[in-house]
Parts: sequence; C-alpha cells; structure tokens
Amino acid sequence: MSDKIDMSRKDSLIPMVGVITDIRKDTPDVKTFRANAPGGGVCFEHMPGQCAMLSIPGVGEAMFSITSSPTNTEFMEFSIKKCGCLTDWLHQMDVGQQIAIRGPYGNAFPVETELKGKDLLFIAGGIGLAPLRSVINYVLHYRENYGKVDILYGSRSMDDLVDFNEIKTEWSNAQNVDVHLTIDREQDGWDGHVGFVPDYVKELQFSTDKTVLVCGPPIMIKFTLAALETLGFDKTQVYTTMELRMKCGVGKCGRCNIGSKYVCKDGPVFRCDELEELPDEY
Repeated sequence: MSDKIDMSRKDSLIPMVGVITDIRKDTPDVKTFRANAPGGGVCFEHMPGQCAMLSIPGVGEAMFSITSSPTNTEFMEFSIKKCGCLTDWLHQMDVGQQIAIRGPYGNAFPVETELKGKDLLFIAGGIGLAPLRSVINYVLHYRENYGKVDILYGSRSMDDLVDFNEIKTEWSNAQNVDVHLTIDREQDGWDGHVGFVPDYVKELQFSTDKTVLVCGPPIMIKFTLAALETLGFDKTQVYTTMELRMKCGVGKCGRCNIGSKYVCKDGPVFRCDELEELPDEY
C-alpha cells in the first residue's frame, strides 16, 4: 500500500453501503464497529485523523473518527460512545446489518511530514483514544520512520479504558514504545497509576524534544496543554483533534464555523498554536 493517499475524493458526499462485520464491546458505553464494503475491504481510503459520516436512514447521521489505521485494507473501524439518539441505534445494531458511510473528511495528522523521524508522545483521555488509535497503529506499522513512542492514556476507571486488550498485548510489546496508563480513582484489581492525566504528564517529566498528539475531553486538553507548557513544551509541538459541531463535512452548512475556520475542512486536526486564532467560545 502506498504511503501517499489522495484525500480529496470528489464523491465524498455520496454515501456508500457498509456492512457491519464485527462488534466489540470495549467499555460499558463504548462499542467498536467493524465495517466492510459489500464486496469486502474498506469503503474508501483515508489517512490517520480523518473522519467519516455514519448514518442510519430515518434516524440521523453524525461524524466519527475512523479509528482503524489506513494500513489496514481489510476493514474500517469506528469506536463509538453511546450518548444520543443515533449512537443508541448504533449500539443496538447486530453483525450483518448495513449502514451508510461517506467520507473521508477533514485533514489528517501530518504523519508523512512533521511527525516523520520524531519522538512522539500520545496523550489521550477516555474515548479520546479513538482518534489517536489510527495514528498509533500507522506509526507502529511504519516503525522505522519514527523515533521513540510514549503513550499516556487515562480514563475514569479500569472498565472505561478503550482498546485495553490491544494496549496490553500489542502496544506495550512494540519496539521502543512505553505505555503509561492511569485511572482517576483507586479501584479493586487495579495496581497501576492513579491520578488525572494532566497531573501524570507533569509527574512523568517528559523531555521537550517530543512531538505531542493530544485528544480527550476539552477540560482534559486544557489542563494537559498547561502541564506541557509547564514542562517547557511549545504549542507548535502539540497537535490535537476536535470534532464538535461538524455536520455536512465539506464547509457548506456553516455549523462548525468558528472565527475564520471550518472544523470539517481546516480541521479536525489542528496544531495547538492555530487554536489561539479561534474565539474563546470554542
């Protein structure tokens, strides 16, 4: 598979049929859905960080991160938290059912430019691991193109850690990769770190020669950025992704417009110094 993928599909507004071929329950309120094109394989190509619009006719549609790596040409995956009408319907789906998928949308993490050759620090909170999972698996697939990798991931409890099996069996055993897990409060059966993600960032004292990718709840991102600045990181070293408000995916409906930016076109991936240009309301 070529590293260079055309991200400007002219037919991205045309829904494609996706067949649900596997459903994995990650946490009490998160399921990972595996989708294939009717003839097998992926519905379309993408790059890490891009999104797709999933829809159920008569119910609604919403934008979700593509959590599988583009290096996987057998299927696409979406990790979805149950939190509304459409996601309630999705969580009731069974293997074999069909869904409409269109995309890919937005820009991607700069895996072939700014991140190449760098030591990388991934920081995620809760379902925020979903957008970063695609990047992590892309980096691990092309391991020789990147330096040391640190993955810091936290959730409310041990039961809320998404992709826990993959983290323990694959990422923790990958070459030159260190995984740091934490949960908010002590829990029976958990012998790992306890504490909030921003505090753990400061505790681990990461060196400032890393490029950082952050995703999680807005409040976590806010305090994580402050923790990174305390350690000496510059905002030009940090990338994040935001998917709030996106509707059409192509900058036509205006729902995700904020300042001079459209999240669906100019994002969802932003370097953190770019966020300073946006109004405080976002």
